[in-house]
Amino acid sequence: MKPSRTALMLMLLAPFAAAAADMDIRLEIPRLNVAEYHRPYVAVWVERPDNSVAANLAVWYDVDMRDGEGTKWLKDMRQWWRRSGRTLKMPVDGVSGATRPAGQHQLSFRSGQAPLADLAPGDYTLVVEAAREVGGREVVSIPFSWPVRAPARKQASGSSELGAVTLSLTP
Repeated sequence: MKPSRTALMLMLLAPFAAAAADMDIRLEIPRLNVAEYHRPYVAVWVERPDNSVAANLAVWYDVDMRDGEGTKWLKDMRQWWRRSGRTLKMPVDGVSGATRPAGQHQLSFRSGQAPLADLAPGDYTLVVEAAREVGGREVVSIPFSWPVRAPARKQASGSSELGAVTLSLTP
């Protein structure tokens, strides 16, 4: 029996459908009860097992400073800076943007699209780092595997500069 046209199309498209995946990140910037509050600089990236950066997802910093002076303090996010930041020319289209206020923030990405387009199958770590003027620095990590085979939701929490960070993966 000859397969129908629809069945043939589904067979042809199956490898592409299996490769598609969504990555949603929800991160909390807590409101700190301090005399001098500054919004934190935040970097979000995907790291390989050897700690090299596979993809920069977001970098939030003070973009409104005269003459790009806000980039001067990017190096305070030390882990991100050493692994990736010092090689980037800011701003980075689709990655960098203004600092965010205290509260919940959502980032969404789709496989096959930048910045996840070149993410090879394997084990990775989502890393979120925050640093704040007259404040501290904190790093939160969540391991995951790519491509996504089954829906997964993983969470980690910071204790000062970052609140809950949730990684939701959907095939």
